[in-house]
Amino acid sequence: MASVASASRASVPADSFRTVSPGRRGEKAASAVPGDTAAATILKGTAIPVRSVVASPRQVKGKAGREAARLRLQRLPAAQAEDPGEAAEEEEEEEPLPSVPEDEEEAQPLPPVCLSRMRGMWRDEKVSLYCDQVLQDCKAEDADEVMGKYLSEKLKLKDKWLGVWKTNPNVFFVKYEEASIPFVGILVEVTCEPYQDSSSRFKVTVSVAEPFSSNIANIPRDLVDEILEELEHSVPLLEVYPVEGQDTDIHDIALALEVVRFFYDFLWRDWDDEESCENYTALIEERINLWCDIQDGTIPGPIAQRFKKTLEKYKNKRVELIEYQSNIKEDPSAAEAVECWKKYYEIVMLCGLLKMWEDLRLRVHGPFFPRILRRRKGKREFGKTITHIVAKVMTTEMIKDLSSDTLLQQHDDLDLALDNCYSGDTVIIFPGEYQAANLALLTDDIIIKGVGKREEIMITSEPSRDSFVVSKADNVKLMHLSLIQQGTVDGIVVVESGHMTLENCILKCEGTGVCVLTGAALTITDSEITGAQGAGVELYPGSIAILERNEIHHCNNLRTSDSSKSTLGGVNMKVLPAPKLKMTNNHIYSNKGYGVSILQPTEQFFIVTEEALNKRAASGDKKDDKMLFKVMQNLNLEMNNNKIEANVKGDIRIVTS
Repeated sequence: MASVASASRASVPADSFRTVSPGRRGEKAASAVPGDTAAATILKGTAIPVRSVVASPRQVKGKAGREAARLRLQRLPAAQAEDPGEAAEEEEEEEPLPSVPEDEEEAQPLPPVCLSRMRGMWRDEKVSLYCDQVLQDCKAEDADEVMGKYLSEKLKLKDKWLGVWKTNPNVFFVKYEEASIPFVGILVEVTCEPYQDSSSRFKVTVSVAEPFSSNIANIPRDLVDEILEELEHSVPLLEVYPVEGQDTDIHDIALALEVVRFFYDFLWRDWDDEESCENYTALIEERINLWCDIQDGTIPGPIAQRFKKTLEKYKNKRVELIEYQSNIKEDPSAAEAVECWKKYYEIVMLCGLLKMWEDLRLRVHGPFFPRILRRRKGKREFGKTITHIVAKVMTTEMIKDLSSDTLLQQHDDLDLALDNCYSGDTVIIFPGEYQAANLALLTDDIIIKGVGKREEIMITSEPSRDSFVVSKADNVKLMHLSLIQQGTVDGIVVVESGHMTLENCILKCEGTGVCVLTGAALTITDSEITGAQGAGVELYPGSIAILERNEIHHCNNLRTSDSSKSTLGGVNMKVLPAPKLKMTNNHIYSNKGYGVSILQPTEQFFIVTEEALNKRAASGDKKDDKMLFKVMQNLNLEMNNNKIEANVKGDIRIVTS
């Protein structure tokens, strides 16, 4: 039990609901007191809109309930809880409470809080702020103390100021419309006397400022006073946001609070100080880059959402474990010990998943790992092949062009048809919109083809799944259809091994494009690829691709100002060992990166015979036509009659990874 406790540390829920505010032990702040005119000046600014809500106020239980109130500060609202049913069950045990009175004097609108200065920072500025100014050369185990010292120094600028206390609605209410109250905000006067409590959190003393102001117009003033009394007027510092209209020192305090919030929300991991990390600031820089890539769209939205949800779940599980342990008053029973270890191992699993995702960096051109774990079926025992008709109703008109001895099976579901396929089978799809999880499990040599206009045979991905179309069959072919990606994580098509043919298809990407992994081969003819957030076609080292008569356009739709992330465009090749690419009669246009990019490693380049060429190539993206010609020869890159135009960065270029 002790080891479980020692492995735990408080965490920080996302957004406004932060609970952990580590700081330096025993540090106190002192400074000047703002004048009484500050509030009046501030409240003249643009106010945050208020609304009236229907809610049941929480019963205040006096000093006996103060510890429970503190625990409530650690919980996310019921709307964000992993299992809202648990919160509902707890509330059902309480007696119904009257709604917040509507006849009381309404609260004034909240004044605007200080604008975020970090939102306007470039990636390099964020790295410099954290790595060079705040953390400097500190070790992971010293990060808490360093962040606390940084915040303490800033708080010395003013010891009293006005701010908006944003906290969980369930601090005030038991029953409320979840969507109507994202947080409860109260205008407070802050007295900065931070101290280190047993949970290593900064706390500040607050009192309700005049005029009484909130984002909830009909919140009772008495309720606010009682809740603050219950909390002994002490709230987590990171839940308080300084308001506009005060002097420049307050803006510095606001920035410091924002810096610390972001650190504990996204950059800090409790396992950092438990593992050997030679350069902690380098690790922080990697996480800043990860966050920036999520924000600017370099990492596709579905992956970013999964990462954020995993991180939030990890933090919530830590809070659950801390609360559960704190409620065990004496030696734990066998059942309690088992429950503790269960919660602990849930945290360990989530921790491992986060580490893996961070290591992979989640880049659109990052490493893939095998997705298919299903074995090949091979041919049927009796050696016959079957043609599967996918349509709601099968008519004789549909099969008139098939030979009389063709064995047929009709399915109204594409997934079911694929599930019944063996090597040599053909799946014929008639116009309609379909989904099929089995497209991500192609292991047998089959043909999947549409009948009619390719725009009318629409196969969409399932947003809840990682993959859309993934193949490791020796020879699989998709013909005359449209693939529409909706939220899947991997490329729209991933060829893990074997050979895949795409003929006369439309590929509408939402995330990454077509990825051909090491040792795999791909042939694309008469097709259209558009909308990828990276390259339209991504060739990994040692892969083979033939592209003929295709249109690849409007790819690399990354919302980024970082030029190093905007090089990918129509086709991207990764070298060492070099992939083989044959391109004939393709039209590659209107991509935000290059039409064709050849990605070289940072410190080692192509294996070529001339030493001088190797030295020149290592310098990166140089406009040297002779070098490019020799490199293309060495890459087995054959290009004939392609039209490459209107790409933002240019037609073809060697770039550095």
